[in-house]
Amino acid sequence: MLRRTTAVLAALLLLLTGCDVVGSLPAAGGGTTVDRVPEGTVDGPTAQTLLARLAVAEPGRMSGYARDCDNGAGCVFGRPWEDVDGDGCDQRSQVLARDLTDVRRKEGRCAVESGSLLDPYTGDTVTTVSKIQIDHVVPLAEMWRSGAAAWPRERRVAAANDLRNLLAVQGGVNQSKGDQTPDEWMPPNGAFACQYGRVYVTVKAEYGLSVTAAERGALERALATCAA
Repeated sequence: MLRRTTAVLAALLLLLTGCDVVGSLPAAGGGTTVDRVPEGTVDGPTAQTLLARLAVAEPGRMSGYARDCDNGAGCVFGRPWEDVDGDGCDQRSQVLARDLTDVRRKEGRCAVESGSLLDPYTGDTVTTVSKIQIDHVVPLAEMWRSGAAAWPRERRVAAANDLRNLLAVQGGVNQSKGDQTPDEWMPPNGAFACQYGRVYVTVKAEYGLSVTAAERGALERALATCAA
């Protein structure tokens, strides 16, 4: 249902604006080079090897999935942006400080109040922090339907806050992605296809998550754009 809703909204936006906001895998080499991935991301050849080892399966059911944490809701991945490592800085602030340049924090606090982001998904520069969102490269709903539904809650909370799966990106493009997988959505900035595939496979392999046949095909195409 979440995938269908996102697709309908994207189609409506395309009809109104004439702009394809989700698109398919862009041509290799097209776009703005943003050679930035989280620490711990595997390289291209390793990603290809790991991808070949991932189990191929149809997506599981979404029953029981609830991201909302308010008013007694399910909250299956915990509250957004917990301080999971106990260093006094929540995960959102850590990602902003990692991915932005010219970072300025609020006085006496961890929170980032200003900085500049070269958005890997669009190649645009964003200088307003309120317009920046933190993307789960492997969406949490996708984690749920590819294996996380069977995990204990503590493992899901850890996965939701794993810095290897988090990127600071322009908010609008993050909204267009929703919970779609690489066969349904890839970054409009084609030059980031390799890096996106590497991050995605790193996380799927780390947590033993499955992929669909279409998802694996899209990831193979993305990784094929990596330089030898």
